[in-house]
Amino acid sequence: MKTLSETWFADGYIDFELKKYTLLAYLQEINHYFDENKLYPQLADVIFHYNNLVAFRENKRYLQEQFPKKLSGVQMQKLQILYEQMIEDDELMQELENIIYYSAGKMKTTISNGTEIYEFVENKLNIAPVGLIPLDTKEGYFFLSEGSYRSTKVFQYRLSLFEKHDEKYRSIKTEFINDWERNIANSYENIKAELIRIKKDFPNPAVYAIETDLSFPVEETLLPVAKRSLVRFISTQAA
Repeated sequence: MKTLSETWFADGYIDFELKKYTLLAYLQEINHYFDENKLYPQLADVIFHYNNLVAFRENKRYLQEQFPKKLSGVQMQKLQILYEQMIEDDELMQELENIIYYSAGKMKTTISNGTEIYEFVENKLNIAPVGLIPLDTKEGYFFLSEGSYRSTKVFQYRLSLFEKHDEKYRSIKTEFINDWERNIANSYENIKAELIRIKKDFPNPAVYAIETDLSFPVEETLLPVAKRSLVRFISTQAA
């Protein structure tokens, strides 16, 4: 996948036409993945770059705070110097503003395309607990079945809380356990019982089944959407 640097719009020669074609080549590849119903990591990447543009455009005083932490000190210093140049050079300022305005608009359209796919997939997911759910749902398993339901992918998950801008968010880490062929002997309840038998140190896990009729790419689309949907489902149930 073509990639952009975190400060691509300010790298090298600041020329609208040059940056325009750099951006369009990047977005063309992103949209190609979307046409194949592959969302990740492409959707997250274009959102990251869009947020960079917005943060840069809105207020230079909050640049350090708003830019993602992955930017190095050298990159931040470069952007600060660029602002100083802009203040002294009206032509440079206008050229960069044109680049940012154009790029943000194009990225927003691409993000909208990806979001439509995401929401379509999300609405086609059915989540249900398997058996009794313990009070502690921070750790457990989920079963992902798609398309024909002939097989079930089993994942272990763990939820954690983190704070950002005085708000609390849940993140999820997952580990693939195994594929189970779906049959009478391998019902969800039987798979759960087998997991408990194998992992005796985890005797009462929370287990959820996530099903969909879709046959979309698992790693690039179904799994990322399922993980986020499960976090929301568990948070809603705990509220």
